[in-house]
Amino acid sequence: MINRDKVLSMVGLATRAGKVTSGELSTEKAVKSHKAVLVLVAGDASENTKKLFRNMCAYYHVPFRIYGTKADLGHAMGKEFRASMALLDQGFAGAILKLVNPESEERR
Repeated sequence: MINRDKVLSMVGLATRAGKVTSGELSTEKAVKSHKAVLVLVAGDASENTKKLFRNMCAYYHVPFRIYGTKADLGHAMGKEFRASMALLDQGFAGAILKLVNPESEERR
């Protein structure tokens, strides 16, 4: 579970650095405008949301991971609940991708 704390800490750092956008519309806009470097979707998000971002990220060649819960992601960002978020910085995204097992898309 140490990795989970590291991933959520990275999300918090990226948020404070202004390198994160969250919420379905903002995340979608970041992907479509080629600004998103990594998309994280909460494991307890709706199946439609997961499918939407899985397909969109595949089309735009953006790494996609399912991670944590809406409460986990929101808390790490200093907000209430967040079902989806996009990282806009290659450094933060690379660090998170190293911590999140790429083979298992679904990780909780």
